[in-house]
Amino acid sequence: MYIPIEEIKQYLDQSVLCWLATASIDQMPNVSPKEIFSFYQDQYILIANIASPQTVQNIEQNPNVCVSFIDIFVQKGYQLKGTARIISSSDTEFKTLEPSLLKLTKGQFPFSSITKIKIKSSKKVIAPRYLLYPNTTEEDQIKRAQQTYNKLIN
Repeated sequence: MYIPIEEIKQYLDQSVLCWLATASIDQMPNVSPKEIFSFYQDQYILIANIASPQTVQNIEQNPNVCVSFIDIFVQKGYQLKGTARIISSSDTEFKTLEPSLLKLTKGQFPFSSITKIKIKSSKKVIAPRYLLYPNTTEEDQIKRAQQTYNKLIN
């Protein structure tokens, strides 16, 4: 399956949060927001495990995961499915992976493990408005999002 790496990287970099879905061994779902994440070697997503004991436990029982992220202004992004591994600080691979996430935390979010997700498939995610109103542009979506967020802030 073709995975558009450069476009995925673009939307990942423009996203503030990603959402990691896991399931326990008895198939109980869990979805958790993640703030510190990055692309790695064109086939992996790295996520700093800051406060996610349920996520870690689920991945240890069932490595199948789904990660979603969107640019909240353009309202486009990706859903990625794959398999995850928890890399603890005692693992030799941790020291190799840690710098790309430390760069994002700027020392503000300590983490002692990393979720390393091997991407197996990707699917574009777009706001329904693009489908229902085909003349919708990214600029239209940005204006709508800015108006919405300004109302929420003011």
